[in-house]
Amino acid sequence: MNVDDLRGKTIAFAASGGLDSCTITHWLTGEGVDVVAVTADMAQPDEASFDEIGTRMRACGAVDFVGVDLKQAIAEAGLAVIQGQARYEGRYWNTTGIGRQVIVEGLLGAVKARGIGITAHGATGRGNDQVRFQLISNMLAPEIEVYAPWRDPVFLDRFKGRQEMIAYCEQHGLPIKATRDAPYSTDANLLGLTHEGGRLESLDTPAGFVTAEMGRWAKDAPDEAKTVSIRFKQGRPVAINGSRVDAFGALDTANRIGGIHGIGIGAHVVENRFVGVKSRGVYEAPGMELLGSAYEFMLQLVLDRRAREMFDQASYVAARQIYQGYWNDVASRMVRAVFAEAAALVTGTVEVTLYRGNISFARALDVPHSLFTNDGSMEAEGTFDHSDSEGFLKVLGVSARAIARAGQVRRT
Repeated sequence: MNVDDLRGKTIAFAASGGLDSCTITHWLTGEGVDVVAVTADMAQPDEASFDEIGTRMRACGAVDFVGVDLKQAIAEAGLAVIQGQARYEGRYWNTTGIGRQVIVEGLLGAVKARGIGITAHGATGRGNDQVRFQLISNMLAPEIEVYAPWRDPVFLDRFKGRQEMIAYCEQHGLPIKATRDAPYSTDANLLGLTHEGGRLESLDTPAGFVTAEMGRWAKDAPDEAKTVSIRFKQGRPVAINGSRVDAFGALDTANRIGGIHGIGIGAHVVENRFVGVKSRGVYEAPGMELLGSAYEFMLQLVLDRRAREMFDQASYVAARQIYQGYWNDVASRMVRAVFAEAAALVTGTVEVTLYRGNISFARALDVPHSLFTNDGSMEAEGTFDHSDSEGFLKVLGVSARAIARAGQVRRT
């Protein structure tokens, strides 16, 4: 689909209010397209006023602006990521990936309510977001068409990149915040910030080049440890330091506390994009890191060996599914069932100590499903009899000796 197919029609554009949103909206309007800008309110910490986004988009030619309140939705989505420990390639909490899931669902609700049949987004043709916007929309509303300017030859002929878009906006007096010398770009929601592009595309630029927005770097954190108590009930955080919280309140509070102590600030990841190229991101996710670490400490108490192996495999799958935009398919529903079984056992209080970017276990209280008992003690207590291991090791030794006799052991 290109802009020639859109003239005289109304489309719903997923607008962040940034450079791409302003440029695309104004350009499409000039091409005879009516643009309804739809923006998700996901408590993004880099926007001082959500209303300002609407003002910018109307100034860029949008015929209407629709703000969709998705603060609770992004909080619930973040909790699902925590329950699945779904960190992509080990370190990234999937804050943008799951955020796109929430945005598309909210966008489609607004689109259907207004009878609009075409959506659009500003994701580039080199990244993951184009895949997420496309696949999530195709799965949830296959009847809705998706237009991507960055895959439209007409648009690409006019705009090669960021510098051309800035020049265009300056020429037309559009209210953009981006500047030619911006050192990197940032995507934000309640769960975290993603910094990439610009100077960060050079591996000569250290992660510490980024200005922390959700807290402070560990070196700047207080030189004093802080103990935080988190109460879980069936996998959900219900209280922090004794104060009751819902999903949004838990993440909001954890962001504040974690950020002060440098938790989850500045994770550097060179990751594999779905399209097959490497990209570099510097991530902030203090609340996800704090709550996620506390949840992991609880999992260590309640999952046995076989359940843990199953959980870890499901976690790996979930991280990839979210990252690639497949959170609505059968595989994702299957892994969510695994996480639900684990979450049902996660009830109790865990206390963690925060100190200059580090989280350490302090203690766990009132964990009814804990498997940790004095049977594993090194002292003379519990029901485990040392001598019972004699027969256990003899049985295991049968196969060990058979492997050796068969020449299957390579001695070093």
